[in-house]
Amino acid sequence: MFEKIRPLIFKLDPELAHSLAIKTLKSNLILKKKITEDSSLKSTLFGKEIKNPIGIAAGFDKDAEVYNSLFNLGFGFVEVGTVTPLKQYGNKKPRVFRLEEDQALINRLGFNNSGSEAVSNRIKKNKPSGLLGVNIGPNWNSKDRVKDYLVGFNKFENLVDYITINISSPNTENLRDFHDLTELENLLDKIFAERKKLNSNTPIALKVSPDINIDQIKDISKILLKYKVDALIVSNTTDQNRDNLNNYQKFQKGGLSGKPLRDLSNKLINNFFKSLNGEVKIIGVGGVNSGETAFEKFLSGANFVQLYTGMVFRGPNIAVKINEELKKILKEKKIKKYSDIIGKL
Repeated sequence: MFEKIRPLIFKLDPELAHSLAIKTLKSNLILKKKITEDSSLKSTLFGKEIKNPIGIAAGFDKDAEVYNSLFNLGFGFVEVGTVTPLKQYGNKKPRVFRLEEDQALINRLGFNNSGSEAVSNRIKKNKPSGLLGVNIGPNWNSKDRVKDYLVGFNKFENLVDYITINISSPNTENLRDFHDLTELENLLDKIFAERKKLNSNTPIALKVSPDINIDQIKDISKILLKYKVDALIVSNTTDQNRDNLNNYQKFQKGGLSGKPLRDLSNKLINNFFKSLNGEVKIIGVGGVNSGETAFEKFLSGANFVQLYTGMVFRGPNIAVKINEELKKILKEKKIKKYSDIIGKL
């Protein structure tokens, strides 16, 4: 059905189309998708078994409104957010652009969300039916961004299965300064001290930008290993990589996601995989829209993958499709478990 109505959906403003998708999922009009479970795709993430390694990335369910509906669509895990301490509108509209010819999106949303109080209350009232993570960040006008991350950690550490520290968005001014060695070490030092003070075991993931260089990869890897960060998410959207795009909107300010990020993300994943020696789990993001693209991420070194833009172009059944395509690839290549190919590029 999605293939039939996609031309109509694509005539709508991208942000309006997304709002309608959230409302549809909240109304339960989309039926639960049946996935034939397969031992080749089962895994363990943050100490919990998941049915498959395909997750939905932060950005789709910003306010934690439809995560259980997303589990029903077949996703192995869901990450909501980005959530800031206080509610904020984000950047001015229009702020999302659909590049249909390139199977890509550009967004400059700017962490629009209802704030940590509203989102945490929503999660308390609606128990997650699968592995749930929350992505946290600072308010745009915060005078103490480290404190904002601590507020987010305190708000969610006993509610979700993991918390992602987002330092990677190009749409919050100077947020990526946290990739600096000193800034990042100070941030993680404060967060892990807070976790210890709270006697918390909540796993912590760090989400990084795709626009970092090889030296930064080495520095970030050392810090991840020092603090024993549980997972690294590679990566967010890029504010580069525009020259080979076809859509007339390609130079809109904001973060580019989707198919054009595929190779850049794979290279970054592989470099981190080599740098981390398998001691930190990697969640690969960027251009995942099929079994083949997920397979590439695993070969590059990702233990799990997430997607968002892929669902815009392939529809709500994408998790089911990727699972079936992955099982077919593994069977054809006579591979017993997808985890056997991680980093075997």
